[in-house]
Amino acid sequence: MIDQNIKIAVDAIVFGYEKGTLYVLAVQQRFGKLADRWVLPGGFILNEEPLLKAVERELKEEAGITVNYLEQLGTFGDDINRDERFRVISVAYFALVNPKNFVLKADTDAKDAKWFPVTGIPQLGYDHNEMVNLAHQRLKSKLTYQPIGFDLLDQEFLFSDLENLYCTILERDIDRRNFRKKILSFGIVTETDKVVKIGTSGRPGKLFTFDKAKYNQLLKENFQFDVRFV
Repeated sequence: MIDQNIKIAVDAIVFGYEKGTLYVLAVQQRFGKLADRWVLPGGFILNEEPLLKAVERELKEEAGITVNYLEQLGTFGDDINRDERFRVISVAYFALVNPKNFVLKADTDAKDAKWFPVTGIPQLGYDHNEMVNLAHQRLKSKLTYQPIGFDLLDQEFLFSDLENLYCTILERDIDRRNFRKKILSFGIVTETDKVVKIGTSGRPGKLFTFDKAKYNQLLKENFQFDVRFV
């Protein structure tokens, strides 16, 4: 008979984007040896609880937010000493949100919740920096074959906002003329009749929207979203 004493946890890497900066959500520990340290939202699953429900519960309890979509990133547990208390295997999920749609509210074992720029994340507890780095690499990859970037923008946006988002996440510049031509050729971005002033010059810019229904319909027709040229 195998004598096994392993606990299962979940952790969430929640990315947000605002004003040209990519953020990640972290919470400050309230109790234990890591009190006051920043970590990713997460915790142990309940005995009868599915993994996805567990990470949704932890996000609600520790940061006060509910996200519409979470994708499993991977499992962390090869380092048997990743938690000095006992052996813990963590299943990590990541999500993309617009921070303006949320009001953070720390509770339970979290004393604070905060958005940190990805380029300025503190040294997190456990192996959570490794989780963030892996999630960021996954995000860069997915951005080229799935229109996930629209989840980070307002419902109506300037096309330059979309261009800047790609530059920010990919951490390099893109050929903006070819990018615009490519995205518009898919037919999933619709130009509205609304305009807003751009910068201090007050030059008007047209607003666009992402047509999710059109995208879903194209998927049924084996549509391939591909912007690897950037």
